[in-house]
Amino acid sequence: MRPSFADRVRIKVTPETERAGVAGLEGQVFGETVPSSTRVEVIGASNHDYALNVHFDSLSKSYWFASELIEVLDHSEGTEILALNPGIAARAR
Repeated sequence: MRPSFADRVRIKVTPETERAGVAGLEGQVFGETVPSSTRVEVIGASNHDYALNVHFDSLSKSYWFASELIEVLDHSEGTEILALNPGIAARAR
């Protein structure tokens, strides 16, 4: 299964994830990017120009990962996304 937005995931145990202190942690996918365009710092090397942002409630932090370092636990069925200030989105058009 390829991880995608809102999926609940676990970070694989590798030397890179252990150095970052996130090996084995569970989190939720908050976004995706093309690192060559956005220049985000990515944990792990990838054969693809693609990275996922995973948020960890336990750390109150997010990190960008090569998708090869992420294991999907579930697709977070029932997850709701709330717009706290819908007026902002309307003005941004």
